[in-house]
Amino acid sequence: MRPSKAPDVLGPALIGTTILLTVYGQLIVKWQVGMAGALPGSLSGRLHFLARLVINPWMLSVFVAAAIAALSWMAAMTRYELSVAYPYVALSFVLVPLGSAAFFDEPLNIAKVAGMAFIVAGLIIGSSGT
Repeated sequence: MRPSKAPDVLGPALIGTTILLTVYGQLIVKWQVGMAGALPGSLSGRLHFLARLVINPWMLSVFVAAAIAALSWMAAMTRYELSVAYPYVALSFVLVPLGSAAFFDEPLNIAKVAGMAFIVAGLIIGSSGT
């Protein structure tokens, strides 16, 4: 389903945009939910808590980022087979823990690092046949 043999710079950029905006969303949600505090116990308290989050400008940016990521993914699907493009989305499972370690001081232990290394190795091996 690849249209030509010429180097495609837009295709990888579209996939990269999808991944980076997805990672952005996860990190911003964690940051803003952490700043909002604990989820209240009552139903009305929960609804108010969530409503405050939904109208938070940072959270609104997450919704915009998700929409752009979806559009970018749709455009990427015009250039790649799903089985070729989708494995790269697994890079979010590497970038989110790295971002959470950098921004939230979440621990990176040997098991997490090994898991991330397996993901990267899988992408290298899996993409070598394309």
